[in-house]
Amino acid sequence: MPMAYVLINVEMGAEPEVLKKLRKLPKVKEAHSVYGLYDLIAEVEFETLSGLKNYIYRHIRNLDKVRSTLTMIVSE
Repeated sequence: MPMAYVLINVEMGAEPEVLKKLRKLPKVKEAHSVYGLYDLIAEVEFETLSGLKNYIYRHIRNLDKVRSTLTMIVSE
């Protein structure tokens, strides 16, 4: 099953709110706050690679207060 790690930047102070929303998404297996260049990280799984890309775009990138993302698709 295709999997990706999504690094997420959010508006200042919005980390807890966005993290809570991420953890409610059905395809997000784990989500955490992190220190460094990004604010949050999410592990996402989907049935197909094209579905994974579409899901990230529609459900994560479009969350309110998300500024930017960097998606790392796992290759195994």
